Amino acid sequence: MKFPAEPFRIKVVEPITTTTRKQRDKLIEKAGYNIFLLPAESIFIDLLTDSGTSAMSDEQWAGMMLGDESYAGSKNYYHFEETIKNIFGFEHIIPTHQGRVAENLLFSTILKKGDVVPNNIHFDTTRANVEYHKAIALDCVIDEGLDPDSEHPFKGNIDIKKVEEVIKKYGVQNIPLIMITITNNSGGGQPVSMANIREVSTLAKSYNIPLIFDACRFAENCFFIKEREEGYADKSVLEIAKELFSLGDGCTMSAKKDGLVNIGGFLAINDQQLAQKITNMLILIEGFSTYGGLAGRDLEAISRGLKEVLNEDYLLFRINQTRFLGESMIENNIPIVRPIGGHAVYIDAKRMLPHIPQSQFPGQALVVELYREAGIRAVEIGSLMFAHEDEQSGKINYPKLELVRLAIPRRVYTNMHMQYVSEALNQINKKKASIKGLKILYQAQFLRHFTAKLAPVD
Repeated sequence: MKFPAEPFRIKVVEPITTTTRKQRDKLIEKAGYNIFLLPAESIFIDLLTDSGTSAMSDEQWAGMMLGDESYAGSKNYYHFEETIKNIFGFEHIIPTHQGRVAENLLFSTILKKGDVVPNNIHFDTTRANVEYHKAIALDCVIDEGLDPDSEHPFKGNIDIKKVEEVIKKYGVQNIPLIMITITNNSGGGQPVSMANIREVSTLAKSYNIPLIFDACRFAENCFFIKEREEGYADKSVLEIAKELFSLGDGCTMSAKKDGLVNIGGFLAINDQQLAQKITNMLILIEGFSTYGGLAGRDLEAISRGLKEVLNEDYLLFRINQTRFLGESMIENNIPIVRPIGGHAVYIDAKRMLPHIPQSQFPGQALVVELYREAGIRAVEIGSLMFAHEDEQSGKINYPKLELVRLAIPRRVYTNMHMQYVSEALNQINKKKASIKGLKILYQAQFLRHFTAKLAPVD
């Protein structure tokens, strides 16, 4: 079947609230036209993020009842460690309460001012953690990854020549690691091929630079490899994952994505000396090394979720639910990033709203209109999130991609919900010329999109 049915039954339901257009207009104005500042109860369908919003299984809930809340040496930690080592293969497993803490622990330990971190495309928290330490986050995705219309099957791939140029320009001594984000969230949820990962691994090893994965959507990336890359159709997703991670030296992970949980993450690395330094920092700011800011029951839920996410019936439905939404939008002539990604559909806001310049945040304007029209919450991945002032010239650098991400929580919404989203966007598309741009009234120095206050342009 083109779009297989949900491979689960609904056991518990949660009512969701409907609001009127008049109510939503007042709420979004009070929130400073920032979707992050809205109360969740005012949202009908929440596609803000797929992070921490998954529905856990009966097995995971059962596992939480077996939580061992011992301060040190919890039995759940050992199950957690065993599961991660089996899938990811790295030697040292450091639990954290979410992915950005894993990033912070890693970067605060190995980065110095002026260092450079190449990636396909850094996501917001990764970039912010790099830049907070006065280092440079450089995006080295292939050119096709910046073209919304390109049908390249692996648009998350790193451009090897770009990385080589970075090494030549800045020097090996100033590049403490190379990162690969799988799947490439900021570029449309696009996967990275095994061939490309192998090529990056070979390059990194030739310069003795560690290769670290941002692995929060690893299972979805491995499913795309199985589906699209020659030689992998008959391999299991677990086999593909093991091969993929064998090419690297470690990973950060927000288990709130492909761990199928609401909180948690980890850092996994092979370097014993680095692991010890990071563990010492973990104990200072997060907690002891066998809980890392998490309850034992949460460690157990992650262990079970990491096994469930590799189920290929689940992944087939997961990828195809996203595809179902994307293809219905294409039928309504809504410009999106192609091919359709794994965890989200990305609207090309620059193309949908050509009358709004990037200085007036077309992506954010579309996000606001989607909430006002239908009570749907999405997120902008464009100028509000990534535009920044060049320190030398004072010029504002705008990102090449101006996207709105519709991130689909795992095992939460049905395809009828996706149809509702598609119909709402179709209505907006018919009257898009009336949508106005936005201006910033307040912004923070880092990650401004979380707390910024905006207003419509007159």
